[in-house]
Amino acid sequence: MQPTVGVVVPAYNPKPGRLRTYLRSIRRTIDPDELRVELDAPVGVAAVTDPDDLDLPEGVDCNVARRRRGKGAAITAGFEALSTDVYAFADADGATPAESFESVIDPAVDGTVDLAVGSRRHPDAIVRSHQTLARRFLGDGFAWVARRLLEAQLYDYQCGAKALTAEAWMGIRDHLYEPGFAWDIELIAVAGALDYRLREVPVAWEDQPGSTVSPVSDTLDMGRGLLVARHRARLIRDDRLHRLLDREDEVSLVDRRERRGAGTADPTTDPDGEPR
Repeated sequence: MQPTVGVVVPAYNPKPGRLRTYLRSIRRTIDPDELRVELDAPVGVAAVTDPDDLDLPEGVDCNVARRRRGKGAAITAGFEALSTDVYAFADADGATPAESFESVIDPAVDGTVDLAVGSRRHPDAIVRSHQTLARRFLGDGFAWVARRLLEAQLYDYQCGAKALTAEAWMGIRDHLYEPGFAWDIELIAVAGALDYRLREVPVAWEDQPGSTVSPVSDTLDMGRGLLVARHRARLIRDDRLHRLLDREDEVSLVDRRERRGAGTADPTTDPDGEPR
């Protein structure tokens, strides 16, 4: 039997037309068994925050959180809601076309890898529209440092298209703490430390204007996240020095959700467990 596939699209202040077009393309090209949008829609933000206003395609589930959880927390919530054999996510801006996204999912579906990582910096990747020079410089520098700190030797750690088996997710989920953009690097670091099979998959990629990533502040945050991800990977490897430096009071993303009562039927909270 063919493994089932679930796709999560994390979105914060998305452009409705672009999001609809991308979801339709995913449905037409990949036709996942479950397709879910995790929408961060903080109260008071001037943006489309109602799924009805987004006019999403039929068969797309949409969970709305009335605060900005961050990309990592949104994907984690989405993965926890899936019931498929393979979990995948793609950024809402559609920078990775559905055809390329499918090529990222395929190795997880056929069982040859535990985690497939889309890559726009791979020599075989096709970049149709480049980022600004500043963002490219910071991104290349980040990847250069990550290759020297982590076991996984990749060209690109931050491309917004990844897929993994449900079994791998169950092994990784309790080791993830980063709620924001650094979640990607933590996912890869933890997977490598747990000896899961990784593969970097070149994609076609096109930079989209209006990114919510700040070239400076978010890059600094990802730099901090990289160091923390390396620390957690070394803890998994039972490194003595990192064990001495460990903070035992930290709470993983899935434990934070459980503590909030995520998934309860309490009518006074939204689906993420936050007060309405």
